[in-house]
Amino acid sequence: MKNDIEIAQSAKMEPIVKVAEKLGLSEDDIDLYGKYKCKISLDVLKNLSDKEDGKLILVTAINPTAAGEGKSTVTVGLGQALCKLGKNAVIALREPSLGPVFGVKGGAAGGGYAQVVPMEDINLHFTGDMHAITAANNLLAAAIDNHIHQGNNLRIDSRRIIFKRVMDMNDRALRDIVVGMGGKVNGFLREDGFMITVASEIMAILCLAKDLMDLKMRIGNILVAYNLEGEPVFCKDLKVQGAMALLMKDAIKPNLVQTLENTPAIIHGGPFANIAHGCNSLLATKTALKLGDYVVTEAGFGADLGAEKFFDIKCRYGELKPECVVIVATVRALKMHGGLKKDSLSEPNVEALSKGIENLEKQIENIKKYGVTPVVAINRFITDSQEELKFIEEYCNNLGVDVALTEVWAKGGEGGIALAEKVLHILENGESNFKVLYDESLKIKEKLEIIAREIYGADGVNFSKDAEKQIKELEAIGLDKLPICVAKTQYSLSDNQALLGRPRGFNITVREIRVSNGAGFIVALTGDIMVMPGLPKIPAAEKMDILEDGTIIGLF
Repeated sequence: MKNDIEIAQSAKMEPIVKVAEKLGLSEDDIDLYGKYKCKISLDVLKNLSDKEDGKLILVTAINPTAAGEGKSTVTVGLGQALCKLGKNAVIALREPSLGPVFGVKGGAAGGGYAQVVPMEDINLHFTGDMHAITAANNLLAAAIDNHIHQGNNLRIDSRRIIFKRVMDMNDRALRDIVVGMGGKVNGFLREDGFMITVASEIMAILCLAKDLMDLKMRIGNILVAYNLEGEPVFCKDLKVQGAMALLMKDAIKPNLVQTLENTPAIIHGGPFANIAHGCNSLLATKTALKLGDYVVTEAGFGADLGAEKFFDIKCRYGELKPECVVIVATVRALKMHGGLKKDSLSEPNVEALSKGIENLEKQIENIKKYGVTPVVAINRFITDSQEELKFIEEYCNNLGVDVALTEVWAKGGEGGIALAEKVLHILENGESNFKVLYDESLKIKEKLEIIAREIYGADGVNFSKDAEKQIKELEAIGLDKLPICVAKTQYSLSDNQALLGRPRGFNITVREIRVSNGAGFIVALTGDIMVMPGLPKIPAAEKMDILEDGTIIGLF
């Protein structure tokens, strides 16, 4: 079988103008970026404000494993399947970051016959959104050091600068650096560091902003440092929020592309699912809901991170009402949660599956806590035995949850028909009673306790001395009445990646509390969360090349 890029390169794409026409968009509604991609004007959302929203479907998953789950692939395949059933469906996804593309993780365009295209463009620069975010972020970083160099009227304490520089590439050498070396003319000597662009608060702001003016306001509210008296210093104090918003004037517009089967796909924004909320932009989702009758979107990592943040942060701010949730799992991944090593996953093992399926059971429980009906999608592999598949189906049915086998990687939309029919049945025969998990006006510790106990299954939360101090500081300056964004390992329901399945009898430990005041959430860091990844021993970049005729090879 062809690999992903070969499948994508053989696709018969429609001109993006024609894809836009399917959604009722004229050429005046879009800005073309070549023949097969465009941006959607923000006026579209304004002009359709009175139109009833379509149905919102979230695709999430069990805790990810090295065996793979295929969440993005199922998202694309489900959208294609709905269109095959004659539905007006739109897909809403995150944009890939160059760091993972050239590193080890890969892109975020789906796979097999369930991909978004042009795949190469989407994974490489796309419409330049990442670069605009990088430029805006680094303008603010430059303004901070320049202000100190030019007299420091704000009395910024250079030891307490929170805001960091970013670049959209994995480069471990930039995690901890020293700036201002070389004498007086180069500014003041201080420690600094880089994060990857998708970890920037600017990215999180882009993905939660309601419009351009809201974007500018949120940028102005970024907490960048503290002064020598311990008082907060915001971006607006440096007066560069307007210039930063100017750099983002095109990046804020959602991007429109298509799938291999020409289903419209809006791809926009891509915040880290650890340090931020891990969802595509609110503008993209809201625009999709006005243009389509059914919108299929996804959230990063497993449901304990991605779905929780989608519900408690994105839906809270966007006043969204998800109608159905698809939880993606594989037999292989569930057996890994049951204790099997990766090299043993191809052999049937119902015993390991019976242990690992508790992870899926907990994710199902979590979705139900929000008042939304889940359906389980088993992303099928050729090594799955009938006994294993039957075990999962019966287990989920006993929990009152439907199960559908999907084969979208190999068959495209056709392989997702069974799942699409299950989803449509839920949408047509039930009503979402969606509600968020907690009141954001509660104290920080109370909100964290609720998330830890209800979603992770923890007994409680421990706080480091630093975290205790940071909580008191945020409460003192009135920045504590915000939703919580927990940064923890994606591999476990706990904060210990070695605890697979459904761990019990544990506490999570919060070592640091930060505020993303512009984005509008408090970040609680557990474990060692990497905001600037490094390249692996053999980076994916070594396998990539471009031929004389412009053909790209080795890109997945």
